[in-house]
Amino acid sequence: MAMSTQTTIAQGISKDVSVEIGRWLGYLGAERRMSPKTLEAYERDVGQFLAFLAEHLGGPPSLKTLARLTPADVRAFMASRRSGGAGNRTLMRGLAGARSFARFLERDGKGKVGALSAIRAPKLARSLPKPLAVKDARRMADTEAREGETRAPWILARDAAVLGLLYGCGLRIAEALSLTRAQAPEPGKVDTLTITGKGNKTRMVPVLPQVAQLIADYVACCPLDLSSEGPLFVGARGGPLSPRVVQLTMARLRGALGLPDSATPHALRHSFATHLLARGGDLRSIQELLGHASLSTTQIYTAVDSARLLEVYATTHPRA
Repeated sequence: MAMSTQTTIAQGISKDVSVEIGRWLGYLGAERRMSPKTLEAYERDVGQFLAFLAEHLGGPPSLKTLARLTPADVRAFMASRRSGGAGNRTLMRGLAGARSFARFLERDGKGKVGALSAIRAPKLARSLPKPLAVKDARRMADTEAREGETRAPWILARDAAVLGLLYGCGLRIAEALSLTRAQAPEPGKVDTLTITGKGNKTRMVPVLPQVAQLIADYVACCPLDLSSEGPLFVGARGGPLSPRVVQLTMARLRGALGLPDSATPHALRHSFATHLLARGGDLRSIQELLGHASLSTTQIYTAVDSARLLEVYATTHPRA
């Protein structure tokens, strides 16, 4: 049975390291504004690293022990994780968490863990986002595409509104489902939304009239009480709508429209960015609309656009 994070950490470190981990997580949450789930992942990854060192070195590592680590110790940890089935992405994430903790210790004058920076992180095969074609993305919010489903009309309207937001505003699924009833845009009155994204960063996104109308149609026919401070999108029993429900809705639409497995809710966000870029949108504006902290994250869509152009050329040019 897998140990919990707290159990792993308790068995794998000394008291002085435990104190610094608490201070490090507090720093990440308060100063870096990392989400609780990110903090949990960092804590778990560092706990696994320290638990391995406790077994590898014959006892819980102290701050002085960490400062004496060699690249061979870190390689042994990565080899152990790989033998346990961890892939490159998992290894890279675990190494990133350990390095973050090491940088915190160094900034705080608690010693330098040079062995972590001496090891090269595993390489990841870079995969491009897979956007939908414009016509397919538009059909996601069309309730007629789900004719024949034995579902209440208000649920079909709700799903259309959520998918319309993902494509029309480029939202992450968690951002769309975190909206309250009071934030719902009204057709002809409110044409923007203030979104709180990753790292509690806020951004303003425009709302197309068609999307505002989809939301208004859902609110008008929803039989459940939507309190102003409660969630805008609710499940069949009135609680907050689960992301899993949206994913299953998208899966049914994939089957109905004959789309590949890559047509996921997040693919609608990719479609939003790619289609804006194809119509002449500039990267800086798209970066702001998506809520990316770095322009380099947004630049991947230029590669997607180029790939699509080459695909069109290869399939349509008479001499290709």
